[in-house]
Amino acid sequence: MQKIVIIGPAHPLRGGLASFDERLARAFQQHGDDTTIYTFSLQYPDFIFPGTTQYSTEPAPTDIKIKVCINSVNPFNWLTVGNELKKLRPDIIVVRFWLPLMGPCLGTILRRVKTNKHTKIITIADNVIPHEKRFGDKPFTKYLIGPVDAFITMSEKVMTDLRSFTSKSAKQIVHPLYDNFGEPVDKIKAREHLKINTEEPIILFFGFIRKYKGLDLLLEAMKIISKNQTSDIRHPKLLIAGEFYEDRKIYDELIQNLNIADQLILRTDFIADSEVKYYLSAADFVVQPYRNATQSGVTPLAYHFEKPMLVTNVGGLPDLVTDGKAGLVCEPDAASIAAHILKLYELGEDYFLPHLREEKKKYSWNILVNTIKDLAK
Repeated sequence: MQKIVIIGPAHPLRGGLASFDERLARAFQQHGDDTTIYTFSLQYPDFIFPGTTQYSTEPAPTDIKIKVCINSVNPFNWLTVGNELKKLRPDIIVVRFWLPLMGPCLGTILRRVKTNKHTKIITIADNVIPHEKRFGDKPFTKYLIGPVDAFITMSEKVMTDLRSFTSKSAKQIVHPLYDNFGEPVDKIKAREHLKINTEEPIILFFGFIRKYKGLDLLLEAMKIISKNQTSDIRHPKLLIAGEFYEDRKIYDELIQNLNIADQLILRTDFIADSEVKYYLSAADFVVQPYRNATQSGVTPLAYHFEKPMLVTNVGGLPDLVTDGKAGLVCEPDAASIAAHILKLYELGEDYFLPHLREEKKKYSWNILVNTIKDLAK
């Protein structure tokens, strides 16, 4: 048995990073390890947080240990937490790194820990070069990298970005399945739960709405599809499930200008963990129309619920979704997205299912745990 500490978002914080860290803690526990998550008492100051709230309305997990103690903007707190972890002497600390803004906080904590000359530090790098650039990105990232022993990335793009900063040991794996949101629900029952039409074709855009995710391209594609008279496929509805992380006025105006409101189902509040299974189960296909990407947590989510995907040919997305097997790959423009949505329906869901079911076997939490332990050796 090893003593493991995960540093990153967890309950009472919400979102994909928190879900990932909690699921990783359970994976370590299944290996017999004593595991604790150190999470943030303050992750972002309110004035820089783009959503409505950082906090979950779900009950706290009862099967994992979570310590809420890190203040991302208080240097005195960083020293206190670092000294505590130094004395605790965990065998491995796993650090999530997704934003250079967290570099000063995490880098200081880890520097204190390393003085115990025992703890190995492994960083899971979700992003190294962020989607939205800010002042201080490079020095903050370099500061975080300093005390780290080894890295894990989940896409070739992030590995390439990492190599522009460091030659330290690193391994690339696939993002494990988000299997912690429950089992798939019958499509009709899922739609009845969400109070949406049980008969219409429905595609799903899922997750926080930010410019790089290309929802505007998908909206323009829906307009192109509405004009399509050559296909005998019924025009699908687009279910948008996720909170706006930028000004929604841009999208409201685009929807009005395109005159496509009747093609959309808007569920643009935060989607609670307990509701995720209904949205994924209700859809025919999942569409990720990103302008740029590293990897996406939506992809392993779609694999778990066995939903074929349409992804754009950017970043690590095509590496995870084999064209013609797990879904289709298109170019990041409205015309290509529209054409490939129609092609998804021409092929049908059943066409993709055998490969989806085979491919998802690669997305194991055991692979991640074993990779972390191997790197720590």
